[in-house]
Parts: sequence; structure tokens; C-alpha cells
Amino acid sequence: MGHRYPRVFLTWRALAPAKRRGHVDAMPNDVVPVTIKGVMPTANGCAVFLGGDEKTFVIYVDPSVGTAIQMTLNGVKKERPLTHDLIGSIFLGLGATLEHVLVNDAREGTFFARLLLRMENELGRKLVEIDARPSDSIVLALQQKRPIFVAREVFDGVEDMSAILEKVLKQQSEENGDDDEKRD
Repeated sequence: MGHRYPRVFLTWRALAPAKRRGHVDAMPNDVVPVTIKGVMPTANGCAVFLGGDEKTFVIYVDPSVGTAIQMTLNGVKKERPLTHDLIGSIFLGLGATLEHVLVNDAREGTFFARLLLRMENELGRKLVEIDARPSDSIVLALQQKRPIFVAREVFDGVEDMSAILEKVLKQQSEENGDDDEKRD
């Protein structure tokens, strides 16, 4: 009775000159930059709304990662490092920097992502690409203030949730307005 561990794929590539010049400029046209538009609790975790000007879509994450995303967005200081803080410290210790996150696939409601790390040390310069959960990747990107991209094919294939996000944010704003009036 063995345990199943998630697979980690490492791809080593020489750092191309174009990649060194700029992070976003070096990205191909088949990706879309996105930002976090909102994090909402759900019955089973959290809904993370990602999007750009074109549309917004949702990735559902477990409660602990949803909390980590929200804490990072709110700039909450922690007494002790959490898992994502530890990962960032490991990157630092290894001389690796997060270039960007790419949500590269979606199958049957499950999203997949890649972390692109740049390593520069006495052995040379390399890009390291690691298979990761989008939820963990988002926390790391937020903590290290790095861009999040979505493959154009994935972005085009997801349902636009902009109207739903707008409705939820409006409802929250009205509820918070009612709370503010009660305090006065």
C-alpha cells in the first residue's frame, strides 16, 4: 500500500537572451496577463477570480490556500512562516527567482500551472520550469510580486464570470455599507 505523491516536472533550459531583457516583453502572444480580481469563500473552499480586461474566470481552491491568497493580498504579517513563505525562502537560498506563473491547461474543471524560475549561480544561468497547482503558484506570484499569465487557449475556453463577480462585489459593498451605517 504505497502513497501517491504529486509529480514534479523539472525542465532545464539555457536562459535565452530575449528572456533576460524583460519578463513581460519576452512572453509570446499566446498568453494573457491576469490579476486577482477577488477571493470569495464557498461551501468547499474559496473561489479565486482571475482576469483581465477581456473577462474574468474562477479557479476553486482549498480553504487554506484561499486564506493564504487573501492574507497576501491584504498584506497580513504572520508570526511564523507558512508553507508558501518557506518555499520563497528556499528559492532565495538556492539563488532562484520566480519569473512568472503560467496557468497552462484546464481539464474537466481542474487547472494546471507552471512556475518559471530563473536560477543564476556559479554554474551558470538556467530557467527551471516546475509543474504546480495554480493555487500555490498564485500565492507565490503575489508574495514575490511576479506576473500571472494564462495560456490563450485556456483563457478562451473558460466561462466569463465578470458579471457574477460584479454582482457579488456589489452585494458585499451594500452589506458593508449597512454595517457602516449601524456603527454610526
